[in-house]
Amino acid sequence: MKRIIWCVLMLLLHTRVSAQSQPRRPSFTCGGNVTADSGLIGSEGYPGVYPPNTKCVWKITVPEGKVAVLRFGFIDLESDSLCRYDYVDVYSGHSSGHRLGRFCGTFRPGALVSSSNKMLVQMVSDANTAGSGFIAMYSSAEPNERGDQYCGGHLYKPSGSFKTPNWPDKDYPAGVSCSWHIVAPKNQIIEVKFEKFDVERDNYCRYDYVAVFNGGEINDARRIGKYCGDSPPPPIFSDGNELLIQFLSDLSLTADGFIGYYKFRPKKYPTMTAPPVMTTTLATTRATPLKYSVALCQQKCKRSGTPESNYCSSSFVITGTVITAVTRGGSMFATVSIINVYKEGNLAIQQAGKNMSTKIHILCKKCPFVRRGLNYLFMGQADEEGYGKIAPNNFVVAFKAKNQRLLNNLKNKRCPVV
Repeated sequence: MKRIIWCVLMLLLHTRVSAQSQPRRPSFTCGGNVTADSGLIGSEGYPGVYPPNTKCVWKITVPEGKVAVLRFGFIDLESDSLCRYDYVDVYSGHSSGHRLGRFCGTFRPGALVSSSNKMLVQMVSDANTAGSGFIAMYSSAEPNERGDQYCGGHLYKPSGSFKTPNWPDKDYPAGVSCSWHIVAPKNQIIEVKFEKFDVERDNYCRYDYVAVFNGGEINDARRIGKYCGDSPPPPIFSDGNELLIQFLSDLSLTADGFIGYYKFRPKKYPTMTAPPVMTTTLATTRATPLKYSVALCQQKCKRSGTPESNYCSSSFVITGTVITAVTRGGSMFATVSIINVYKEGNLAIQQAGKNMSTKIHILCKKCPFVRRGLNYLFMGQADEEGYGKIAPNNFVVAFKAKNQRLLNNLKNKRCPVV
């Protein structure tokens, strides 16, 4: 039925009402309050170019007892890997507390489902590049409706399972958000175990992650843990009778996903709640953050010593291929596809399958100077957020395969404990 409604609405959007009349299209304005069982919303002026420097908010309300579902029919906004400039945010409810996803470019996500009969859609544009905007259909659905198009929902049975979209046939999609709200009887708690787990790896779980909260709301003060990587989290126990599990994927790398199981237990059961975990690989080395300065970049650009003599003073040691290199101000920002990791420290490493990459900030753009497409040995420091920093005194040299054996020996080098 929903497919038929969508086809009819799209047909009305793109056809003439009659041969004698002028072409008629729905007129989309900047936001508004929308109350109906189903309908269309779109960017201001769609399908024309949306205006710059705007912020439009749509508050959608479907009938009580239902949940709101949003499906994008078309999207064309300024493209950016982090959607920092022009974007559409979708929230569960009428506040900005629980975001279901942020979208830009031409990526069209699957259906987005709120946890209630309310949903908020917000579109923001800056002063620069624009596109045709978006058009989306909203509709209502039963709270416990299931399907491959979306995930999440309310779980009330004494035991059950939850899993990422597409599990186990293929990777979970990019740009999705799923929330499972598990509610047990008042005198019981909830135990959660993950049987299989593979979510894009990052030292701080900033991109794709699973977050678990005591209670029924996303609240950092009540967060039990935040997990990613390829090792299942330890068993998780709620403090009370409610638990919220949130899964979020960004717009880039994806992975196999996970399947988890829950069951209710008597409240007297000893709770050993897993401590907050930000990643499956914890940071081991901290260093004072380095920053760009004119004085720093006036230093003579000359590396000293050898890889062996610089190993212990470096918080990370990797070899990799520079795949992007962007100059900004007096610095260079590079994305490096990793060949080998000899010392990780707290360097943030993204991983999907066997592919690993990291971000490195070369403080002085010409010291050392690196070129896109070439392989290097990087030995440097990383800040508390996991970004690699290379200063003029750090050891960076072109990497050749014949040096592999020498570098392998570095892994066995013992460094004094500071």
